[in-house]
Amino acid sequence: MIRLYHKLGGSTGGEAVLLGLVCGAQFMVVLDISVVNVALPSIEHGLGFTPARLQWVVNAYALPYAGFLLLGGRLADLLGHRRVFLAGLALFTVASLAGGLATSAEILVAARAAQGLGAAVLAPATLTILTTSFPEGTRRTRALATWTAAGLAGGAAGNLAGGLLTEVLSWRWTLLINVPLGALGMVLSVRWIRDGNPAGRRRLDVGGAVLATTGLAALTYGVSRAQEHGWGAPRPVLGLTAGALLLVAFVVVETRVATEPLLPLRLFRLRTVSVGNTAMLLAGACLNPMWFFLTLSMQRVLNYSPLLTGLAFLPHTVVAIVVGVRLTPWLMRRVQARTLVATGAVIAAAGFAWQSTLTPGSGYVAGILGPALVFSLGSGLLTTPITTTVTSGLATADAGAASGLMNTTKQFGAALGLAVLVTTTTTTTTAATRAGLATSYGRAFLAIAAALVVVAALAFALPAGKGRVPGRENAPAAEKVH
Repeated sequence: MIRLYHKLGGSTGGEAVLLGLVCGAQFMVVLDISVVNVALPSIEHGLGFTPARLQWVVNAYALPYAGFLLLGGRLADLLGHRRVFLAGLALFTVASLAGGLATSAEILVAARAAQGLGAAVLAPATLTILTTSFPEGTRRTRALATWTAAGLAGGAAGNLAGGLLTEVLSWRWTLLINVPLGALGMVLSVRWIRDGNPAGRRRLDVGGAVLATTGLAALTYGVSRAQEHGWGAPRPVLGLTAGALLLVAFVVVETRVATEPLLPLRLFRLRTVSVGNTAMLLAGACLNPMWFFLTLSMQRVLNYSPLLTGLAFLPHTVVAIVVGVRLTPWLMRRVQARTLVATGAVIAAAGFAWQSTLTPGSGYVAGILGPALVFSLGSGLLTTPITTTVTSGLATADAGAASGLMNTTKQFGAALGLAVLVTTTTTTTTAATRAGLATSYGRAFLAIAAALVVVAALAFALPAGKGRVPGRENAPAAEKVH
């Protein structure tokens, strides 16, 4: 990251060290969203997860991360940049150690939840430190470009690193690798990060964050238990009922109790916000869980090793980055955003329909690479236009809240989508044949394709107009937190 900054014309010394520190932290946060994917079958075998509960290795991280992201963004201003960065990094590091040493499924899920909470504090702090340490203009633009590259690199490296660590060492090292990196970051942060000027008079909507997170977690739990016990059984009904009541309480708190609400509900009166976030919810419910099912398909249906699985994911990442970073911004200056969203969703749906035809006899080109090129092209086309639409045309005072809502919606969609999709797959992998598993996972890919068709239809309810590609130095802070 420091070399990239120098190549972009940045200054040397402490400024470069500071940038390397915050970019390294952002890399870790994004990496841990995906690094466990390839290790899931090994984790399932090592700690005795049932197939239905394996999703909580992923969702236990995603739910606290999404639910406390907006709250975490305010902590740095309230308590000081260095203090919050250290707290978030320390929690993330200790939780990684606990997860890597976990002796039961319950301990691992709890550790992943603590990781997600640490990430929700740490990720916004990295951007706050960056924007307050680099003055507006060329230097900040270069720093933001480096920060963005760190996030992309973390996402790209996750599956490959997970496969390499699982194959050579153990699935535990997908978590333990964070411990020395986090310790080094804490030592450096004491020397290089300034605390800023805490704004102690601001109030935090902790109640809103807790209600939103526990409400969505309860809904996700209810849906996930339905796979094992049926929708009418006591546990699913209890989870769904509790989740609904907690979300109603969240609405009451946001509208009547909180003096500085986590989420101003009046934003939903805007079509860009209400329709755009619905599309983002569904997109997140499709594009994030697909890594879960692709991992299981490669290892259980095609008998790929963890390392080979990680390598097989490279085309997905490369195509999505090239399309998202190069092609889509060019198209957004010429084509309506809603047209791009609809087109991308239809292309991605076709790719997932193709992916659903995977069989134990499929070769890599027809079974993995071909579908990957199609749905990665589609996902690359639709994500940026949705993001831009949801965060455009707002008053300055609402820009951060709308951007934070968009990120939260995407993460919650991923968690709920995974819980719903798991109910479509087989529950007994030990008894299932490879062909049976292929059919089972194929149902999940078909469900993803159907949801993306709905996204395409929703796109035409978005306002007309060409997408705008804002300068990254002027984009709302929360927009850049992934």
